[in-house]
Amino acid sequence: MLKSVAFKALITWGVILFLAVANGMLREAVLMPRLGTPAALLLSGSLLAALIIAVAYLSLPWLQIRRPRQLWAIGLGWLALTLVFEFAFGLWQGKSWPVLLEAYSFKDGNVWPVVLAVTALAPYIAARLRGGV
Repeated sequence: MLKSVAFKALITWGVILFLAVANGMLREAVLMPRLGTPAALLLSGSLLAALIIAVAYLSLPWLQIRRPRQLWAIGLGWLALTLVFEFAFGLWQGKSWPVLLEAYSFKDGNVWPVVLAVTALAPYIAARLRGGV
């Protein structure tokens, strides 16, 4: 059962990753040219946070988890996967550590640290929205 939940949580994170990449493409292609960097980063971060909570909300019945410990474990797992992906992909692209860490400074409206917190909290928030926990 544990392997099944972990596998389902990984698939769910894959959906979140897909939405995050699509959100980034929208931000770069549409929002930044039209709104400028600070507004685009703020809107994009807010949209991604809402999408993550929505995915968590929709996936909870499929994941079949109800205990707070499981919710926290999945959220922290999603956070770890996101950080590993973010840094590995950035380093693969040849970005330096200072450039990678700039996203954590709230510079120019960047709310990436808030998105990461939402990622960790999303299963718990979704369970609360569904009337559980």
